[in-house]
Amino acid sequence: MNVGVLASGAGTNLQALIDRVHGRGGVRIVAVASDKTDAHALERARAAGIVAETFVLDRFGGDRAARDGAIGEWLAGRGVELVVLAGYMQLLSPGFLTAFPDRVINVHPALLPAFPGLHAIEQAVEYGVRVFGVTVHFVDAGVDTGPVILQRAIELPSASDLAEVRARLQEIEHELLPEVVSLIARGAVRLDPANPRRVVIER
Repeated sequence: MNVGVLASGAGTNLQALIDRVHGRGGVRIVAVASDKTDAHALERARAAGIVAETFVLDRFGGDRAARDGAIGEWLAGRGVELVVLAGYMQLLSPGFLTAFPDRVINVHPALLPAFPGLHAIEQAVEYGVRVFGVTVHFVDAGVDTGPVILQRAIELPSASDLAEVRARLQEIEHELLPEVVSLIARGAVRLDPANPRRVVIER
């Protein structure tokens, strides 16, 4: 299965995918794209021999749909079958999602549907939650509203340090995201026809 990854920042989740699933179990990361010219994820990709490209919105006159269309064409041209959002900080336009139906997944540092959108960890700490977690889900037209594939929780009953919480959750992200990609590559993940909100996993 050919995988394309979209990332906006440091690319630690991309690195986890490179280290844990790239070249294994039929998974190949064939393309990495970013909306930031200085995203360290691009360097990680090139260091692993993966083609990487930047799609800065200014190049498309501020037209997000045009930018997303260009990214989609670029990924499709490299035979991408699954798109992974690994710290990609942009919403994708409906046209992009239509081009990859039920083939775009995202990792989010909260137990959805709690704390969707930006600053999820800050929201959770401010709210005073005692159980944090990570969700990997299919992407739909909403903001972190797609069907949940896997979640993993961790108890941090006295959490107040954002950096500490973020580090603990990143450890989970680096395990959970490669696990989901491997499951999808094996054909073990499907949407329940009777309830499209429900994801069935056959291990």
